[in-house]
Amino acid sequence: MHEKVLNLLETGKVDIFLGYKMMAGHPLPHAFGRHNPVEVQEMILGPARYPLEKLAVEILAARPDLKIGILARDCNRRALNVLTVHQQVAPGQVQVLEVSCCPSPLQRHADCSSLEAKEFGAGKKEIGIDNNLTPDRLEAMEPTERFSRWMYEFQKCLKCYGCRDICPVCFCRECSLEHEDLIGTGDLPPEVPIFHLVRAVHMAGRCIDCGLCEDACPVDIPLRLLYRKVNELVADLFDYKTGLSLEQPPFSLLFDKTAQPAAAPHGA
Repeated sequence: MHEKVLNLLETGKVDIFLGYKMMAGHPLPHAFGRHNPVEVQEMILGPARYPLEKLAVEILAARPDLKIGILARDCNRRALNVLTVHQQVAPGQVQVLEVSCCPSPLQRHADCSSLEAKEFGAGKKEIGIDNNLTPDRLEAMEPTERFSRWMYEFQKCLKCYGCRDICPVCFCRECSLEHEDLIGTGDLPPEVPIFHLVRAVHMAGRCIDCGLCEDACPVDIPLRLLYRKVNELVADLFDYKTGLSLEQPPFSLLFDKTAQPAAAPHGA
């Protein structure tokens, strides 16, 4: 991995490479450059995950002339496809160095935090929603019970915006979750369940099921399960699988009018 990154930098294929480095005892995102090639040896792999592709898009918004490489798991690749489809980055503007994130016979646990099953207490399982459930298992419950469990989860929300801020495919310049005509401000918990339902609608056909929102949630709301359901609806209605290709989504005409690129692609 180190040799590949060095080659990308030294041959000028990328100007900076986004990966992970231990800093103050924590694996954090770091931009490696050709000005300090020795530092590349400090790049690490591990279960820590950040939306490196989102950081790349933000850097390109300020410096569209740069060529950026990123360390990419499957979810990073899917997110990059979505960002390209929605014109937030030009095709080929970000190069990826793919790394395996799935378990193998030689590795007991996956090299990715989202693939590890989470443990929850009896109280959450009794009156809330076990985050490890699948949409079909949840839908097997009676509607009144399902509604009660979702309301219990939504009422725990601290309105910290962690789910939005960590999301690799949230790129709107004006966020509807901060629009006073849609979401009331100043109250905790936020108006239930409008806050999360508005975001769920925006995730339809966009969520790449990375689970970062759920990892960031301080109160363990099963957000990944909620967005999996809205993506299932998109798949059933339009036969569209989010992030698997650079094919435009079925409602691309709407996005063409509303989503403007953060930076003009090269050659535009």
